[in-house]
Amino acid sequence: MTVPLLKIGAVLSTMAMVTNWMSQTLPSLVGLNGTTISRAGTSEKIFVLERNPWEWSSRERARVPQMHRVCSPVPVPSAALGRRGCTTQESPCSHRSIWLFQVQNISQSMEVLDLRTYRDLQYVRNTESLMKGLDSRLKVATESQKSLNTKSFQVNPLQIPVCQWSSCLVLLPLGTISYVLHRHSARQSNGQGRLRPCLCCGKLTGVSNPITIRASGSRFGSWMTDTMAPSADSRVWYMDGYYKGRRVLEFRTLNDFITGQNFVQHLLPHPWAGTGHVVFNGSLYYNKYQSNIVVKYHFRSRSVLVQRSLNSAGYNNTFPYSWGGFSDIDFMVDENGLWAVYTTNQNAGNIVVSKVDPQTLEILRSWDTGYPKRSAGESFMICGTLYVTNSHLAGAKIYFAYYTNTSSYEYTDIPFHNQYSHISMLDYNPRERVLYTWNNGHQVVYNVTLFHVIKTSGEL
Repeated sequence: MTVPLLKIGAVLSTMAMVTNWMSQTLPSLVGLNGTTISRAGTSEKIFVLERNPWEWSSRERARVPQMHRVCSPVPVPSAALGRRGCTTQESPCSHRSIWLFQVQNISQSMEVLDLRTYRDLQYVRNTESLMKGLDSRLKVATESQKSLNTKSFQVNPLQIPVCQWSSCLVLLPLGTISYVLHRHSARQSNGQGRLRPCLCCGKLTGVSNPITIRASGSRFGSWMTDTMAPSADSRVWYMDGYYKGRRVLEFRTLNDFITGQNFVQHLLPHPWAGTGHVVFNGSLYYNKYQSNIVVKYHFRSRSVLVQRSLNSAGYNNTFPYSWGGFSDIDFMVDENGLWAVYTTNQNAGNIVVSKVDPQTLEILRSWDTGYPKRSAGESFMICGTLYVTNSHLAGAKIYFAYYTNTSSYEYTDIPFHNQYSHISMLDYNPRERVLYTWNNGHQVVYNVTLFHVIKTSGEL
């Protein structure tokens, strides 16, 4: 077994042992084995259950006057409180019911954990056999000095997390097969200015802890880099505020942005609304204030190249995200190009995702996700999939995903650490594979992990 698989197996085996230990030790910890627990340094005792409390005699009940101290006042279904003649008015009985209800929940949770641990161990064992088969074929091919081809390595598809941050784990059959870290360019070699699909574009499975870049500006705003710029171009654009703003600061590098130095100022001909702006191939795309008009402003020429009304799109806080802020129209960029997220009266306020022509701002195709925009904290696109958070405040999760390639959706449960408790801008940068956020006056980034299925029997 390879070193990573040994580590995974060790971790899962440890989880299994912990599960077994807790299942055996839990009764004594919570008092199901009939023992009496004394608190250190005191003579006070906490009596525990030897059998069902509803079967106690009056004398036994009198021996346990402090029983309610081991109960937690948490909500319990009324059915649990009312069975066996117990009523919600009987305080001691209610507390015992709560206590028993908690123990039952813990027991069920341990059973689920044990099942998941067993399933993960089975997956590791199956993966080990596949890797052994691949290793034997590599040895045979190396010894025979024959050229390798894809068909020589036909195994079942392996689902492994291969995309993290700005790197990809790619299988390259170049005489010998090796796993390498490969960084993708944001431009095609033919120079047509279109994003090249990443080889390991996949499903979002995780978001890292936040990395604070700078604390500046007001509570609301946006900041970004050009997703189409060469890797040597690290300019940062900064737009403080969410309405009536016209001033855009362009910093030469990220270090200049951190220190607040070496920037030029662009004064837009039309004020913006919201924070859903993006910089794409040298131009700023934004929503014109108090209208559903979208604008393409070119930084080098300092002029508007095109503007167009987004038909039927709500504006002026008609269909914003949950935090408001005139966030009716939200531009996004991913590996597939430029997108606009908004909603209309015709689709009852549900989020609409539209593919946009970056040259003309025409809508190429639209999808009705069925998710109410006012219930969304923020959203972003990765690999043609719209991901939606369920809140802009602390405790938010990435809760919903809509797949434009299949016109389908699913509910997700991806933790998202909202460190400063109020996100007013959230965008994905496909060149850097990070999420940019404006969080309560802080400019923050998150690394992302994507899940990709590699099929060695065909093309990657």
